[in-house]
Amino acid sequence: MSMIIDVYGREVLDSRGNPTVEVEVMLDSGAMGRAMVPSGASTGAFEAVELRDGDKDRYLGKGVLQAVDHVNGELVDELVGMEADDQRAIDDAMIALDGSDNKGVFGANAILGVSLACAKASAMEAGLPLYKYVGGPNAHLLPTPMMNILNGGVHADNNVDFQEFMIMPVGAGSFKEALRWCAEIYHTLKKVLHEAGLGGGVGDEGGFAPNFKTNKEPLEYISKACEAAGYKPGSDIMFAMDPASTEFYNAETGKYVLAGEGRELTSDEMVDYWAALVDEFPIISIEDGMAEEDW
Repeated sequence: MSMIIDVYGREVLDSRGNPTVEVEVMLDSGAMGRAMVPSGASTGAFEAVELRDGDKDRYLGKGVLQAVDHVNGELVDELVGMEADDQRAIDDAMIALDGSDNKGVFGANAILGVSLACAKASAMEAGLPLYKYVGGPNAHLLPTPMMNILNGGVHADNNVDFQEFMIMPVGAGSFKEALRWCAEIYHTLKKVLHEAGLGGGVGDEGGFAPNFKTNKEPLEYISKACEAAGYKPGSDIMFAMDPASTEFYNAETGKYVLAGEGRELTSDEMVDYWAALVDEFPIISIEDGMAEEDW
């Protein structure tokens, strides 16, 4: 395999219009990998640090020039000459050089960008798609997609407290078919919402974002859209949610503030709330159903 001969980082804009880090890694074979680092609208206190500049005169403080400088400084100096296909050694070297327990010195956005770009460069040199390079020559299965079709919380400017409502086409025979099912349900949902007089555009991640009377109502409309599109909830389609509960948890009172419904729930009541939804709808995944420290 080939050695890393150069690493270059730059500041670009992500799908939300916020700055993020993009990295290119060049190998002596001529292969090149490029990666752009994602970032979430809601992040936990225990996640790796996303290093931002804090300069309010640039991108409202969200610039990433410091992280880019680390890519083009300490990280390129550390990695040039290393074998590109030794992913563990590359990652371990960057983490050791950072020296913190949360990647707070260089920023996870710098380290992840370099790591991803190295993997892509090695995959290009091997003549393999990235999934086969990472998963091995026998890799042939893709996970069931979780398509985010209704948005709330910090992902949308509406009254829905929960962040993501997703569908999972578990009955599809292939990823191609699964993607088609999801697209058909998505467009059918738009029609169903329109017929009900529910507008509101879309949220950060492309899901529709109208106002609803309750936080349960989005699930009811997803059920209607599935059936209208010709699919059966509970067999063809399962539901998933990421409420991002930390975002509406009041640590001082120990209650979950469902502002869209005008009520507050204790931790036990929140658990009962999720249990009731699971009983009523074919929900097989709830991510961050409780606040990150409410366990």
